Amino acid sequence: MSQQSQVMDVQEKNGVLQRTQQVIRLALRKMGYEEAVYELLKEPLRILTVRIPVKMDNGEVKVFTGYRAQHNDAVGPTKGGVRFHPNVTEEEVKALSMWMSMKCGIADLPYGGGKGGVQCDPQSMSSRELELLSRGYVHAISQLVGPTKDIPAPDVYTNSQIMAWMMDEYSRIREFDSPGFITGKPLVLGGSKGRESSTALGVTIVLSEACKVIGIPVAGSRIIIQGFGNAGSFLAKFLHDAGAKVIGISDAYGALYDPEGLDIDYLLERRDSFGMVTNLFPNRITNEQLLIQDCDILVPAAIENQITEANAAQIKAKMVIEAANGPTTMQATQILTDRGVLLVPDVLGSAGGVVVSYFEWVQNNQGYYWSEEEVNEKLEKILISSFHKIYETSREEKIDMRLSAYIIGLKKMVEAMKWRGWI
Repeated sequence: MSQQSQVMDVQEKNGVLQRTQQVIRLALRKMGYEEAVYELLKEPLRILTVRIPVKMDNGEVKVFTGYRAQHNDAVGPTKGGVRFHPNVTEEEVKALSMWMSMKCGIADLPYGGGKGGVQCDPQSMSSRELELLSRGYVHAISQLVGPTKDIPAPDVYTNSQIMAWMMDEYSRIREFDSPGFITGKPLVLGGSKGRESSTALGVTIVLSEACKVIGIPVAGSRIIIQGFGNAGSFLAKFLHDAGAKVIGISDAYGALYDPEGLDIDYLLERRDSFGMVTNLFPNRITNEQLLIQDCDILVPAAIENQITEANAAQIKAKMVIEAANGPTTMQATQILTDRGVLLVPDVLGSAGGVVVSYFEWVQNNQGYYWSEEEVNEKLEKILISSFHKIYETSREEKIDMRLSAYIIGLKKMVEAMKWRGWI
């Protein structure tokens, strides 16, 4: 990535924080709360910046910058993933922690939002270097986290192996085994069945409910999924197996589009270790072109700021379901809503991961583990209820689904702050 592209990426991520603050302010005003409540919620209660020295394979010591943000702990411990990415910023981590608060409130979980990140390029690092970085990050934030304080989880470019290293390091520091410190772990270390595919299954559940309210059957519907990583690939498989026609997918190299439907099983088999597959095909199009192709349902499952004021009027889908964080700007949200496109926001669409992370934490605490069928049934019950609360509020208040979701997401947190005497 060029220096100019990196600067633009950072600016976009900083804009995501400002957009999040604007929606929180609008939601609180709609609920009738004074400005002081917004002042407390517009930034995390605390954010820690850490420096992590790692001895690289070539003998050089490299120092990495990491962050951990805890948005609000009025309801309970904070909860949220840790991402390893070269363009992680403090502003991005703040915004992500605030989105996690919304997700927890929407799903009625006993958490506030948290988030972490480390500036690094994991694709260029060895397994040994990643282990040392993972352990170093936990060592640096260990005073602020724990099963009753702040519970990390996987996010962009982190996985169950990294969670296992982090859990082991925390257990060494605290001198006791603590599986509830972190979620997204391997099953043998206290992970939950269904966790790996939970974000995609959550999108599938919400998508199915949204289809019912606008009268589109899932089977036979034409779906484009922008992004073919963990969430996007599982989602493509779930929808393909449900009888939907997945006509477009994309990754970092470009996009594939076929109005007759793609062979999802074949594409999944051909993915490389980083989830890339479109580079194998000469007839690929760009991600930008994919977004404006004709379809019934569009699922942005990649990165921020993909649907903007520049392309929102060209979107041909009847429904947009955000599986990524922040893929649609505020201006684009308004354009899509005015055009009658049902926009299901990220804080609902991608909430499946934190719900099953909560299930994992509960199972760790009680020492009793559920079957995958039990996990999926509980997830479905929570997300169906959450979708209808948000949808009905949007219709009653005549507001878009994003603002409605934030109203629902903030209610429990504001009420907890009142009882504590903070406001």
